[in-house]
Amino acid sequence: MKNNIIKKSLLFGNIEVFMKLSRITKTSINATLVLMLGLFSIGVQGQDLQTYIDEAVINNPEIQAFDIRYNIAEEKVQEANWLPNTEVTAGYYISEPETRVGAQRARFGIKQMLPWFGTITARENYAISMAETEYVEVTIAKRKLALSVSQSYYNLYEAKAQQNILIENIQLLKTYERLALTSVETGKASAVDVLRLQIRQNELQQQKEVLEEKFKAEQSAFNNLLNRNENEFVEPVAVLEIPTENESYNTEALSLNAELLKYDKLYESVIQSEVLNKREGLPMIGFGIDYLPVSERTDMQVIENGKDVLMPMVTVSIPIFNSKYSSISRQNELRQNEIETQKNQRFNVLKTAFSAAIAQRNQARIKFNTQQKNLNQAKDAEEILIKNYETGTIDFNDVLDIQELQLKFQLNQIESVKTYYTQQSVINYLIQ
Repeated sequence: MKNNIIKKSLLFGNIEVFMKLSRITKTSINATLVLMLGLFSIGVQGQDLQTYIDEAVINNPEIQAFDIRYNIAEEKVQEANWLPNTEVTAGYYISEPETRVGAQRARFGIKQMLPWFGTITARENYAISMAETEYVEVTIAKRKLALSVSQSYYNLYEAKAQQNILIENIQLLKTYERLALTSVETGKASAVDVLRLQIRQNELQQQKEVLEEKFKAEQSAFNNLLNRNENEFVEPVAVLEIPTENESYNTEALSLNAELLKYDKLYESVIQSEVLNKREGLPMIGFGIDYLPVSERTDMQVIENGKDVLMPMVTVSIPIFNSKYSSISRQNELRQNEIETQKNQRFNVLKTAFSAAIAQRNQARIKFNTQQKNLNQAKDAEEILIKNYETGTIDFNDVLDIQELQLKFQLNQIESVKTYYTQQSVINYLIQ
């Protein structure tokens, strides 16, 4: 119905009707990105990013593996509460030695070695420190997963939003095509203008189909992060707005990053390892008892004839000639130096990444605002072209040029929004 109205109005020179319809189309094209996205998503509500992140944390196999590693480390705390094996001995005399009270027939013994006081506690503290290190690794893995999910999500948003932009521009070109066909009938345009508009539509259709394939590939990667069917449809949020002001951050917040906290936990584990090493380098004390059954003498009667022998024993194990513990102490010292160096290096890397993310986020805002200015100016140029139509001097080459510029600015705006939020997610990973 609308197409017929346009054709009839043009044939009879009713420019006013066309201008009203044209202004409606132009408004949808030249509005701000947020408004356009809102129009594209009427009746469609994308799923919140945090919901996807929560699902990924629960279902992702890598996170599950890290959780298992942490559970193993926790179990090692219980393992640390152990004592050396109890030694039980038994022997039988082939040639029974004779004693005053009778012949010794056999020998039975039991012995238990005990570590020096505080050794078991030191062992438990070391196991706890290692478990805490594994817990930080779990935290890092979850944060990296959240970052990956966020980045993939914003890629999906970009592909979907750009598809919507292309659909709107294809519809606009169809309107221009109908205008060109009418102009051909009135002798104000040539068939070449119509062909050029059709070719441009084909190009945009191609871009749209390419974006659809890009969306499918990113959707598959996104679903794999969530460990679900890779073909499950993902609906990103319809509207993303760049805040009016940039939030400021201090590099001191980087000191709270889990990647740096990991080195603190590793350093603490080395300290506990050295405490344990000192304890293990102390003597071990053993307590035991030997039992020797004795046969009664038949050749004579003596006091305590045939009385069995019960012999308590104390054993001390002293590491006199063992340089193991001094070597471990030296290794622990070197390990502490290594951890400090690694932490400083990682801190420098994080600071560089933080500065880059801040800069790219701010650049995205600048680009977005510039594209908005360009869109406003392109709108003015389009209005001039429409006015020229009233005088019969419209140039469809100029129409195509303006449409192409508008599309470029719109796509660049979406890319800027994606970049802004992608870099913001990097910032959040680094300081939160």
